[in-house]
Amino acid sequence: MNLIPSVLNHALLITGFVAIIMLVIEYLNVVSQGAWQKRLAGNLFGQYLLASFLGATPGCLGAFAVVAMYTHGRLTFGSLLAAMIATSGDESFVMFALIPKTAALLTCLLFCIGLLAGFLADRLIGPRGTRILSCNADFRLHTEQDCRCFDAGGFVAQWKKCSAARGTLTFALLVFWTLVASGEIGPRDWGWIRITLLVASGVGLFIVVTVPEHFLEEHLWKHVVREHVPRIFLWTFSALFLMELIVNRWEIGDLIQSNKWIVMILSALIGLVPESGPHLIFVTLFDQDLVPLSTLVTSSIVQDGHGMLPMLAHSRRIFFLIKLIALIVGLLVGSALMAVGY
Repeated sequence: MNLIPSVLNHALLITGFVAIIMLVIEYLNVVSQGAWQKRLAGNLFGQYLLASFLGATPGCLGAFAVVAMYTHGRLTFGSLLAAMIATSGDESFVMFALIPKTAALLTCLLFCIGLLAGFLADRLIGPRGTRILSCNADFRLHTEQDCRCFDAGGFVAQWKKCSAARGTLTFALLVFWTLVASGEIGPRDWGWIRITLLVASGVGLFIVVTVPEHFLEEHLWKHVVREHVPRIFLWTFSALFLMELIVNRWEIGDLIQSNKWIVMILSALIGLVPESGPHLIFVTLFDQDLVPLSTLVTSSIVQDGHGMLPMLAHSRRIFFLIKLIALIVGLLVGSALMAVGY
């Protein structure tokens, strides 16, 4: 029972941010009539660069954004893989504090590996990875007459007859913004993650307050809120709770042997856990010169912090496939580095 408040905090943060990203993407898609998505979809290398960059940014927010775009078919399977290989989750902050030079080198290395792995994955798997989704509803386009996203003349009128959906979403976003601003959920100290969450929440609030009823009902309420948010929250909460139970009861220290190959394989297996935390064991061991760089690289490639948790709500097949590929890539790269003495 003591785990529930902490797990609930993380689950609400992840669910709230993913929902806001989905909301913003829906808005941008309708405003641009899908133009930005067509340009993105037509430039595969641009997708890999974007996904790897978002994944390489410290924390899990970039990875969540990539998942949100992938589940709507805006990014390829390879782009999703690139982001998850490039990301180190919240451990990035610890690495930059403990081992800044190695952290910078590792970030660049993961970025490049993610680009290559994403490119090869799309060449081998093709478009099937993007089609195998639990979200069957794509972004919906409507004419300008049907869905004007900001109508100054109708703004007051639609709030005089505020619908239950608009009132509920506005209240939920205000509560989320307040909780983040007060440090009740998310990071307690001011930093770029907290500021990003507040800015994103503010943008989401602006969208909910200003969009017409048609957009609100069809795009936000029926699609994002009713179809996605409950599943994301339930899967995220369940996975986090399970991981907390496992991590708190594992005797990791007893499993770490002096054999460097066993430790590297162990780091890859622990990297499969969709949780920020276990990877810190190997960051600490590397900082104390107890494991080589190859072990840290292997762990960093396989693990993705909380980045893949929202995917559990969309497609378990994709979740496990990404994890399997990342495991293979991590072991191959780690073995190669260890073989040459790193």
